Amino acid sequence: MSQTPARPNILLIMTDQHRGDCLGCAGHPVVETPYLDQLAAEGTRFRCAYTAVPSCIPARATLMTGMHQWHTGILGMGRSGGNMTPAYRHTLPGELGRAGYHTQGIGKMHFHPQRARYGFDNLILDESGRELSPGFKSDYRQWFEEHKEGAYDYRDHSVDWNSWMSRPTHLPEHLHPTHWTAQQAIEWLGRRDPTQPFFLKVSFARPHSPYDPPQVYYDLYRDRPLPEPHLGGWAHIHAGRPEQHDVNAWRSRRSPEEIRRARACYYGSITFIDHQIGRILYELQRYHREVWQNTLVLFLSDHGDMLGDHHLWRKTYAYEGSAHIPFIVRPPASWGWPRGQVLDHVVEIRDVMPTLLEAAGVPVPETVDGSSLLPLVQGQAETPWREYIQGEHDWCYSHEQANFYVTDGRWKYIWFPYLGTEQLFNLESDPGECHNLAEDPACAQALAAWRSRLVRELEERDCGLVRNGRLVRLELDQVIKSPHLYRYGCA
Repeated sequence: MSQTPARPNILLIMTDQHRGDCLGCAGHPVVETPYLDQLAAEGTRFRCAYTAVPSCIPARATLMTGMHQWHTGILGMGRSGGNMTPAYRHTLPGELGRAGYHTQGIGKMHFHPQRARYGFDNLILDESGRELSPGFKSDYRQWFEEHKEGAYDYRDHSVDWNSWMSRPTHLPEHLHPTHWTAQQAIEWLGRRDPTQPFFLKVSFARPHSPYDPPQVYYDLYRDRPLPEPHLGGWAHIHAGRPEQHDVNAWRSRRSPEEIRRARACYYGSITFIDHQIGRILYELQRYHREVWQNTLVLFLSDHGDMLGDHHLWRKTYAYEGSAHIPFIVRPPASWGWPRGQVLDHVVEIRDVMPTLLEAAGVPVPETVDGSSLLPLVQGQAETPWREYIQGEHDWCYSHEQANFYVTDGRWKYIWFPYLGTEQLFNLESDPGECHNLAEDPACAQALAAWRSRLVRELEERDCGLVRNGRLVRLELDQVIKSPHLYRYGCA
């Protein structure tokens, strides 16, 4: 464990379905994120950050536990999926709470049961319309019904939670859940226990669909040239499918105008969130200055959004739009650590828990599989680090979408277990993953090397995915489930 100064306050900011390339500081040609750019300039941005299971529940289980997906037991939202439960022995807020931190969660948690605290002292919830537990109504929903200014509901814009459709919200800006989440964080900072360091998780439910920013944020991008979707030479397999007429289609060839509207609303949602983050930072800097001087900020997303790349929408895919996430660590200014670093080490969501525990001087439980990023953030370039990460997502929308992948942020290998097909991409020369090098004889050696990494990872599971050193194609009735799914009662 590296040495850090006095226990910092910890502000963990999470967005939902936020692509890794959608930051100004990451070089996006149009997206404006001035406050996130500022955090990156004052800390470290990890360029090669990924989510091992690119959908909400499994990614958040990894965040809360620091565990590899095989150990959380949640391998997707499909047949090998499940819900988080309070059965996990060690959680990030639980360990910090036992160490004397005042812990608070605000926004989207995706817990089950929905009022379970998972180690937080308290939760203030916006669950994006999910009312899965008997009698549950989110705090945002209750607040909205008390404060709305007309005979309308918060979802009267007609756009669904997973739709490619988009439009500006019908709500006044101050009634939007993005504004509400920031406001709740600001108010909590004023009533926290000042005798304890705090751990505050602020979790925005956007830019996840519905793509519904306030009109002013949509207008920022409406008339600007926007990046076109990446379309690989292989992407025709997802065009013109039966899903074409589904407003919630996971794959669909949409018109240029539909894609443009979706992207304008998505980018607008990101800038709206960024401005709300700015409100929180202003509150700390202006009214809690000494606190701010000793506050560590970590920003990330649970997964990305395909936004029409390769005719795909939503998440669950191994492609960059879905699996690559933003990841920024801003240490307290009082620590005097390096500023403005951009690092190429491949990192994953499971690294959050050991990073924050080490920063707080709290022992990391033996159940944690991730690694602390603090030595890297501190500027210790010689720190030994992993060569790659392994990710996956089980059958969710279709057997065609189920995948396993390995990547180091420069190369990526993807295997589709129910199709028996594979892809290989050079991300440095082909960041949009348009050219499948698995079919290129000149890349046969690279293909074999990356395939062997996945074989090695899956062999350790001993669950029928590898036989005689070769990947095994699955039949449609075969389901791969982690034994830990039942251990933690996630099913």
